[in-house]
Amino acid sequence: MTLRADLFFSFRSPYSYLAVARYRAMAEEYDLAIALRTVLPIAIRDPSILFAGNPNVGRYIFIDAARSAQMLGIPYRWPRPDPVVQNLATREIAQEQPHIHRLCRLGQTAERRGRGLAFADEVSRVIWSGAVDDWHEGDHLAEAAARVGLDFAELEAEAQHDAHALDAEIAANQQTLEAAGHWGVPTLVFEGEPFFGQDRIAMAQWRMEQRGLEKRA
Repeated sequence: MTLRADLFFSFRSPYSYLAVARYRAMAEEYDLAIALRTVLPIAIRDPSILFAGNPNVGRYIFIDAARSAQMLGIPYRWPRPDPVVQNLATREIAQEQPHIHRLCRLGQTAERRGRGLAFADEVSRVIWSGAVDDWHEGDHLAEAAARVGLDFAELEAEAQHDAHALDAEIAANQQTLEAAGHWGVPTLVFEGEPFFGQDRIAMAQWRMEQRGLEKRA
């Protein structure tokens, strides 16, 4: 029996990047379907919350994400450019955001085709691995889409022409995450139970094994 789960994910979250390849590998090894549920990062969704917290939070995330990647052996560098246009010193968020809405809509179009998880993994590698600069230009995203059998031009056209419906789907994803009992990413929700963080993957697998998770034949 195929088990099903939802991965709530942000293209701006370093921890989402550190989690998505491992969840993809799990779904390929086990009889498991994981749907990608893209959400807007908190810097866009509700910057008042972002600015209300302790100013050390940002610095800690920079340190912890880098050392987590090092421990896991995952290539990592803060993106160039950042998916969210923001002055990290002052935390000021730009009015114009050319990247993050595009990425979220593309992720949602990929999920409409049943390839969201794989697409998010490949695109996150382009953005976060440090292998390229200017990930948003040239053929970087198109090549990531092609690696999972998707036509990037088709995705891009749908993301532009169906933007309103896609944004509604993304907003609904956030509401579903909150209804499941969490607000952050990455969060895997399985049978209504949230597993938050890239360090809860083994625990999520343990729970699914209790429900009969088996390797693919």
